[in-house]
Amino acid sequence: MNEAVLNQYQKAPRTWIIKLMVVLILVTLVAWSGTTIELSKIPENGAEISKNIIKGIFSPDTTLLFDTSNKGVAYLLLETICIAFLGTLVGSILAIPFAFLSSTNIVPKPVALVFRTLIMAIRTVPTLIYGLMFIRVTGPGAFTGLLTMSVASIGMISKLYIEAIEDLDYKILESLDASGCNLYQKIRFGILPQLIPSFISTVIYRFDMNLRDATVLGMVGAGGIGSPLMFAMSAYKWNEVGAILCGLIILVLFIEFVSTKIRTRLARG
Repeated sequence: MNEAVLNQYQKAPRTWIIKLMVVLILVTLVAWSGTTIELSKIPENGAEISKNIIKGIFSPDTTLLFDTSNKGVAYLLLETICIAFLGTLVGSILAIPFAFLSSTNIVPKPVALVFRTLIMAIRTVPTLIYGLMFIRVTGPGAFTGLLTMSVASIGMISKLYIEAIEDLDYKILESLDASGCNLYQKIRFGILPQLIPSFISTVIYRFDMNLRDATVLGMVGAGGIGSPLMFAMSAYKWNEVGAILCGLIILVLFIEFVSTKIRTRLARG
């Protein structure tokens, strides 16, 4: 038995040369990338600026943090949540026809290819570019953020919808058909129970992403908490930056906790 194992081991291909070459290539790429870092361009007072940033972030402005007016952190976070939520909702609804028209088990492959190309084109454009485009059309404000989130969400949500649609178990539909169920009953009891949990999980995951993207969009005038954050950083008001970041961290952790619980319940039925 030991001789058989030893013979098999000796016949095994020697891949250490390939592994060594891969490691050398990676080390070379890392070293080459490091040549672009120019430490000489770091300002002399960079350490002092970093100290002020850290000090301001860890000593947030409590007045701004607990302000209940439309300039307080709570109101700005609520506006950010609304932009992300409505943008995700609209995008998830618009993604449904794109997904069904891109599924090869629903429509012919040429039709699916056309719509998949369209979805890929939508996904190619960064969210920030959509924001800058819509600002030119509708002007700065929360509505711009809503439009941006909606269009930017279509690409990713459609892609995940397509995977869920193409993974449908047709044996369930055949069983319902053999039982004499009509089209409505097959959709109600055969298709929707398979798609809804996956669709909801996808929408929740995209909402998590949009909540972070909405903050970045605010920096270009698309509403939300991003604009006050940019103004505070430009004015070197690190205490206000700390208050805004504190609110964002609490919000993101809470949303992450709730969304994880919901996705776990969906996965376990």
